[in-house]
Amino acid sequence: MKHILKSIFSIGLVLTLFMAQGQETSAKKPVANPDKGFVPIETVAPIKTNPNQKADTIQVLPKTNRYGLRLGVDLYKLSRGFYDKNYKGIELVGDYRLTKKYFLAAELGTENKTTDDARLNFTTQGSYLKAGFDYNGYENWLDMENIISIGLRYGFSTFNQELNNYRIYNSSQYFGENQTLTSGQKFNGLTASWVEVVAGLKVQVIRNVFVGFSLRLNTLITNKKPDNFDNLYIPGFNRTYNGSFGVGFNYTVSYFLPLYKKKVVAVMK
Repeated sequence: MKHILKSIFSIGLVLTLFMAQGQETSAKKPVANPDKGFVPIETVAPIKTNPNQKADTIQVLPKTNRYGLRLGVDLYKLSRGFYDKNYKGIELVGDYRLTKKYFLAAELGTENKTTDDARLNFTTQGSYLKAGFDYNGYENWLDMENIISIGLRYGFSTFNQELNNYRIYNSSQYFGENQTLTSGQKFNGLTASWVEVVAGLKVQVIRNVFVGFSLRLNTLITNKKPDNFDNLYIPGFNRTYNGSFGVGFNYTVSYFLPLYKKKVVAVMK
């Protein structure tokens, strides 16, 4: 009996040692790792999860477009009076963003200009209003708000003319040129209207401050002329060429007043 118990104990010890050796070999069985080749499974640290820990997320803010009112002044007309003694004037400009691409636009101004022509010297004084729209064809990057536009305006002006002096044309060289005659005749209550095509740009130089330039081609619709005198210069329209055609430009600085924002909806193509 004693020998039997000793044999059972020895067999159990051998089995225990064998099972322990098998577990150790299994624990060190290599596993595939794409970066380090084959490593023992015991070197792979278990992932510990904390149910109270929040996952890290990156919050992406939606892109928005700003809508509002832009107000400014024409620097050319404002500064011209400092170096041209025959001119005084000012023009206020403004636009309102109606949609992503379209802007309502207007200009309001006043001018007092003395024109000294070859045979005439006259003074034009009056005010004008131009209203219409601009279409922005420029695709801005990120948060840029620059504008390259084409637009249309309807203009209307009320003004007075004063003929200061004139010369009578004399085709005969024998009698020579007549001397200048002083007139002082005034023509009040004159009006004119026109349509103009506008091409321009506005660039944001600092936050909400824009510098712009535009070129304008005008054609008269109505033109109330006085008797024995022609409207050679019309406030807002500038000088008339061939009776109904005119050109103009302005150089502006303006400030944008944001009123609200709209989210940009991504279009799936």
